[in-house]
Amino acid sequence: MVVFAVPAEVAVILLDIEGTTTPITYVKDTLFPYVKDNVKEYLRAHWEEEECQQDISLLRKQAEEDSNLDGVVPIPLETGNGEDEVEQVIQAVVDNVHWQMSLDRKTTALKQLQGHIWRAAYATGHMKGEFFQDVVPAIRKWREAGMKVYIYSSGSVEAQKLLFGYSTEGDILELFDGHFDTKIGHKVESESYRRIASSIGCSTNNVLFLTDVTREANAAEEADMHVAVVVRPGNAGLTDDEKSYYSLITSFNELFLPSST
Repeated sequence: MVVFAVPAEVAVILLDIEGTTTPITYVKDTLFPYVKDNVKEYLRAHWEEEECQQDISLLRKQAEEDSNLDGVVPIPLETGNGEDEVEQVIQAVVDNVHWQMSLDRKTTALKQLQGHIWRAAYATGHMKGEFFQDVVPAIRKWREAGMKVYIYSSGSVEAQKLLFGYSTEGDILELFDGHFDTKIGHKVESESYRRIASSIGCSTNNVLFLTDVTREANAAEEADMHVAVVVRPGNAGLTDDEKSYYSLITSFNELFLPSST
């Protein structure tokens, strides 16, 4: 087994989710298809709720900003409360959501609605967060060794908390000291990692970032964070140069903490 010796100055472990803690297949084959298949039913069930109307307003505004893009689906305003008109608006929202998802867009409007649909699915037991087998036991060991553990994902903080709060391992939110999403900055920009360290109250040199994406690893490294690239089943392949340059791990069990000696 390959062993990655965690530098003595590291006090914080920062984790990506997709491809690092959680199989990419869970995101692509479970989370996203669930939204596509259930968005219309969700909108019908929650139409009268203020939160749902706010989601639609945000999507409508995004559609207006996207008006110059090919394939964009505008979302009309309601002029009354007729059932036919409501169905027309719902269908426009569904078509817009499907269009955005087909382009793998990460707009705030889309992520917000997705998060609310997932919340309903988790709460009713239709969905449970999944992790690689080594993840939860390893995080428990890190915390016992005095490490702080944070999450940094392009998914919203709300979506992150749902994943860990309603999981196959139960509610494991207590294992994390905090969560970051792209509101702190994009994951391929080094400044994002400086902001995260500042928010935590430590130096970037005190943080080890684990991710499966080398562009993210590079950005964190530029900010003077320690980095290891996680190689999991289903993840994108690495070039020979990337394999030789980065420290690679295939399991969290391969991290060796100085404090565990």
